Amino acid sequence: MTAPLDLDGLKKAAALRAVEFVRDGMVVGLGTGSTAKHMVIALGEKVRAGMSLRGIPTSQETAALARQAGITLIDADNRWEIDVAIDGADQVDPGFNLIKGGGGALLKEKIVAASARQFIVLVDHTKQVPVLGGSFPLPIEVIPFGWGSTAREIETLTKSRVVLRERNGAPFRTEAGNLIVDVHLARIDQPGELEIALNQIPGIVETGLFVDRTNILIVGSSQGVQVYHAPGK
Repeated sequence: MTAPLDLDGLKKAAALRAVEFVRDGMVVGLGTGSTAKHMVIALGEKVRAGMSLRGIPTSQETAALARQAGITLIDADNRWEIDVAIDGADQVDPGFNLIKGGGGALLKEKIVAASARQFIVLVDHTKQVPVLGGSFPLPIEVIPFGWGSTAREIETLTKSRVVLRERNGAPFRTEAGNLIVDVHLARIDQPGELEIALNQIPGIVETGLFVDRTNILIVGSSQGVQVYHAPGK
């Protein structure tokens, strides 16, 4: 088993490769999570070396880190023109489909990914799976009103266990004030179809399925850093 320290090194290696795609003057979507943290720090080093760029953070945590790194942030109320968004993932399948939302920032992450001309995903090799699901639940952001009924509809659709996410003994709240339910699916063979079906359930704000959005996948492994381009993107 790879030690946690080694995994963090692989994440950093993937992040360093990812920031090579950032050019002077770009607007960059800044992801959230342990892998994205390395990316933000690396971009900060580029800024200190003279690169001009502006960032759009996907969480308050990322915003604070970006400010500390010296990255200029764009007001969230602006209409964005994002050149590239860079983020991590909790799982990625051979079709470059993702599960995201382990940190609870999936709504902002998907908005930024959808707004970007290019979406780059960086992971360590342990996040690559033959099929989504199984070892990692699917996060779904739901509004608090009637969340129990929404969860029941999700259970009926997926025939899987749905668990309200908690933190410190209380329901976890997203930055938008919503809740997260985690759906424990054995496998997700048709992520695109599942995403469409889930979005028909009232009360669901967004799902952690990122389908057909990844342009470039960067994987850190013991064999080095591999860069994969999605077919047709």
